[in-house]
Amino acid sequence: MTVQNPRITNPADVRHRLQPVVAGGDILAYSYVRELHRAYQVERTIVLATQDIKMLSSSRFTDYRLEPLIHDPEGLYDALERVAAQTHAEDPDRVLLVLGCDDCHARMLSAGKARLEAAGYTVPYIDFDLLDEITQKRRFYELCEELGIPYPRTWYFDCGENGPDELPVHDFPYPLIAKPSNSAQFQDATIEGWRKIYEIETPEELAQVWRSIRTSDYNNELVLQDFIPGGDDAIRTLTTFSDASGDMRVVSGGVVCLQDHDPTALGNPLCIMGEREEAIIEAAKSMLARIGYRGFANFDIKYDERDGSFRFFEVNTRCGRNTYYMSLGGVNFVTLIVREFILGERIDYREAYDPFVYSCVPRYVLDRSMENRARLQQALDVLRRTAEPYPLHYGSDSFVHNMWARIMHLNQIPKFKRFYWDTDGKQLK
Repeated sequence: MTVQNPRITNPADVRHRLQPVVAGGDILAYSYVRELHRAYQVERTIVLATQDIKMLSSSRFTDYRLEPLIHDPEGLYDALERVAAQTHAEDPDRVLLVLGCDDCHARMLSAGKARLEAAGYTVPYIDFDLLDEITQKRRFYELCEELGIPYPRTWYFDCGENGPDELPVHDFPYPLIAKPSNSAQFQDATIEGWRKIYEIETPEELAQVWRSIRTSDYNNELVLQDFIPGGDDAIRTLTTFSDASGDMRVVSGGVVCLQDHDPTALGNPLCIMGEREEAIIEAAKSMLARIGYRGFANFDIKYDERDGSFRFFEVNTRCGRNTYYMSLGGVNFVTLIVREFILGERIDYREAYDPFVYSCVPRYVLDRSMENRARLQQALDVLRRTAEPYPLHYGSDSFVHNMWARIMHLNQIPKFKRFYWDTDGKQLK
């Protein structure tokens, strides 16, 4: 049965009438919760997760529900339909908004948009055909080529039944980066020695990685790329929000001072300092306009010291897990979703680059891990002036929530010891 979703026209009504539902249980999930409360005083965000994540389940602003099947499309849709039916039975005037936390949920929410809208949800994701197109690395780089956007030298290999049994491993320059073309499918694949991204140093290692992936249930393409030299602080992140015409309305970004080195989370920024780069903004703006993109996008980029270019790696068709940094830069990021998709307001152009450092690690980790000492000192100076740089700490939330947030913060110390300090900065394999 199709539900006629009521509208909200007055921002003052968001507090009482909006019912956000978040699928997933990570840092972004809590960022949605805290920023919805901070912007609109939303007291109850429903969070669906497969296990008890204490920093979320202990929050006074979450209605935390265990749903073990939400990584499966039918399981997710069924859970959301049950939430919608219950919510509208309790209050027919409630307006449902569904938000995802990773590539997997973004794909499922986009693919199931018609079904979820029929249940009464607003689904702030692009249509699936476009999402599927631009999240495939090959098509993304074709767009970069068309628009003159720099990207790394790249090779593609089919991991399905038509792919080669062996790769010409001696034909490539080393070191190399290996990663899936389809990150969402790869995330759910069963692969011996699975890593989010592979840092490949020798032909023998590439042959071993290829065998493990080629014989797995991942059947999309494997992408091999020239390794762009430079440490974590050569990496850039850019978050954009576009309106229905594909016009970028808000942008924020920065330099990645430190990224996660756990092989299962490699590449996730843990400390970001706001820094504006005109070339990055203009490149992203041209791509978003070219494809008619609406909503949040997050770009991964790296500075190539060899020629001074900024090379684009990929686009995430959703809020990145670190989108809270846009709030630190001056624009509460959830207000953009609410204004565009719920209230239907025009959003004036804004660059969210108020000085900020976003950090999920203690200062001790930064001190011991950042090799660029000038960059470290700059980051520490800005960090001292940043209010609430850690997205999981929120003064308005419960004591128990903030206790768990503190535990997660301190747990970064043994993680960095195992995956970075004890390995001299090399990837643990």
